[in-house]
Amino acid sequence: MRAKVSLLLLVAALLCLSACRQVTEEQIVAESSKANAFFEKIFNESVDRSPMYQTMLGIKKDYDKWDDLSEAFAQKEHEIDKQNLEALRLEIDYARLDAATRLSYDLFVQQSVEDIANFKYRFHGYPVNQMFGLHSQIPAFLINMHQVREGSDADAYIARLGKVNAMFDQLLDDLREREGKGIIPPKFVFAHVLRDCRNIISGTTLIDDFRNKIDAIDGLDAAARNDFILRAEEAIQASVVPAYEKLSAYLQKLEEKATDDDGVWKFPDGANFYNSRIAAMTTTALTADEIHEIGLKEVERIHAEMDEIKVAVNFNGSLQDFFEFMRTNKEFLYENTAAGREKYMARATEIINTMKGRLDELFITKPKADIVVKRVEPFREESAGKAFYQRAAPDGSRPGAYYANMFKMDEMPTYQMEALAYHEGIPGHHMQISIAQELTDIPKFRKFGGYTAYVEGWGLYSEFIPKEMGFYSDPYSDFGRLAMELWRACRLVVDTGIHTKKWTRQQGIDYYMTNTPNPAGDAVSMVERHIVAPGQATAYKIGMLKIVALRKMAQEKLGEAFNIREFHDVVLANGAVPLSTLEEIVKNWVEQVQS
Repeated sequence: MRAKVSLLLLVAALLCLSACRQVTEEQIVAESSKANAFFEKIFNESVDRSPMYQTMLGIKKDYDKWDDLSEAFAQKEHEIDKQNLEALRLEIDYARLDAATRLSYDLFVQQSVEDIANFKYRFHGYPVNQMFGLHSQIPAFLINMHQVREGSDADAYIARLGKVNAMFDQLLDDLREREGKGIIPPKFVFAHVLRDCRNIISGTTLIDDFRNKIDAIDGLDAAARNDFILRAEEAIQASVVPAYEKLSAYLQKLEEKATDDDGVWKFPDGANFYNSRIAAMTTTALTADEIHEIGLKEVERIHAEMDEIKVAVNFNGSLQDFFEFMRTNKEFLYENTAAGREKYMARATEIINTMKGRLDELFITKPKADIVVKRVEPFREESAGKAFYQRAAPDGSRPGAYYANMFKMDEMPTYQMEALAYHEGIPGHHMQISIAQELTDIPKFRKFGGYTAYVEGWGLYSEFIPKEMGFYSDPYSDFGRLAMELWRACRLVVDTGIHTKKWTRQQGIDYYMTNTPNPAGDAVSMVERHIVAPGQATAYKIGMLKIVALRKMAQEKLGEAFNIREFHDVVLANGAVPLSTLEEIVKNWVEQVQS
């Protein structure tokens, strides 16, 4: 009797389970759709609150406005973050989401929790420095982002010029708040920023850009053209020049309080702030000491590989001697002239175009967006990094751009050109970022978001994979690849050294000069970057090491079934994710291939 009852109960349970499964599948579709609509709404609302982000995305809704930089707005955004997180948890049933939407849910929660927790550190940094800040962002934004296709676009450009002064007032309020908390940039920052301000005040950067854009408008008569230019000139004199003068005057006074203490250990709660930075940048639980040790070991490994190249090219001397040879040999440099710069640009474009024709060998999915090579504009080239990438507009109106800085041609050696182009262009940032924003099955906050360890880890990995395609055939070029990787390994050592071990700026410079072939200017710029962007530079090598480790794991488990094109597709198909999430994605793919 008991067995019969048990059998009946089992049959009933199976029938119920079957019915529940049908309902659950319907609920999964509905709940996942609801969650994705929530993510879309939140993203669109955030874009609506940022005129500058709108422009970056090719949207002209608030084309005549700048972002609100006030503390009141920051507090409001903080409250919105908390409300959105609470709404997600209350309105969306996680158990009813499909796998893809669960990932979006997890990433949204993780990002929100991190942003909310780190809001207390919003003043822990330097919003005006040699790398970034409104003083350089405004002209770069107007030149590269604000397109002028018709008269209304020109009106919006002029309106933005007229609002620069008010925007700088908000910036000055922010700087004074930081000053009151004792968060003042080190002395070296001021000369860079003041020089850039003088370049804008005394130069014609903005009006030249505006004239060029006005000239390109079809059907615009001379009278209308002259009126636009006159209004732009008036706005520059009435708003832009006074804004930069006020900022310069404030910075000159602030400089008197600056010291040579460089690490964030000097900030209030500086140690915990740095821990939060490396956690956010690497998306790992690695400590500063662990990152430092990883860097030291990677430097030793790469030095050994460089020694092999030194022997292969029959160089007599130590590795440091070889570094000095590579650093100073004129054979590896284009001339520091207009003609030399043109040759560099032509060669960089050739490298990009050659790689375009070879992508099918290692990739299934390729970006639709095009990429161009551009020179860093003269007004900011003295302060900017040696190379960087600017994403394409999602609507195709603006291609992606690989920027090369040719302020000092002796710091742009030919043997590093391949690795640099692969990292910033393809198969590096352009490919990864463009594929992400062209995906159709993930929310926009993931399409346009990013995790530095993933993004820069892919960029550094992209310097390596062309070697497997037969590139770097010249041993000096392969040395350049290793030099670029070595540079990122040294970053692990120096960044943690400055911010947790109280290294000085000079100690950091000396470490680079002793352990790399890069010129002194590179070492100075890099150390100064570590100081104003704590933790950021640790992401590159940590990210690459994870991607390489995951690839090795997949190859070992799959053997002959491993397909490099499929592996790359798996890595790129979900947009930027934390490294732990990437590991789960790759492991799931391996299991699917094995089954």
